[in-house]
Amino acid sequence: MDAVAARAGVHRATVYRRWGDAGGLLADVLDAASDDAWQPPDTGSLEGDLAALNREIQDALTAQPPIVAALIAASFRSEKADHAQRRLWEDRYARCEVIVDRAIQRAELPPHTDARPLLIAATAPVYHQLVLLRTPPDPGLPGRAARTAALAASAGAFTTPSSAGDT
Repeated sequence: MDAVAARAGVHRATVYRRWGDAGGLLADVLDAASDDAWQPPDTGSLEGDLAALNREIQDALTAQPPIVAALIAASFRSEKADHAQRRLWEDRYARCEVIVDRAIQRAELPPHTDARPLLIAATAPVYHQLVLLRTPPDPGLPGRAARTAALAASAGAFTTPSSAGDT
């Protein structure tokens, strides 16, 4: 909070009045991220879109300074930041559903493929390696994770019944 005040050229009391604590400040930062124009990549194939998305995630998680990783870590320490982080994830997953919609339209995926579990399966290895295990970035991981998820999805691993009578 002191560094924010110094950078803004205001007294630290001004920052505390505005946000209350670091969690409030982080919540505003996370909420502001949803106001951008970001859209998921469109490479023309499911595997390509997922690989490009994973490369963006890997780049964001390994950028210096490590802002994204710091925001994720901070969200575990503040209820306000946690709620804002969840809103941001909801926004990003909702925006990425178009990847699955396009793949269904191209007949790469079966109808009724559930976007959320597919997107989680595709991106989770990148987050797991970089955030949880803190391994160095692997240039091949985004593509391998995308390929694995795309193959599973094309085999129907993420389909949901279209109605109660479907199996």
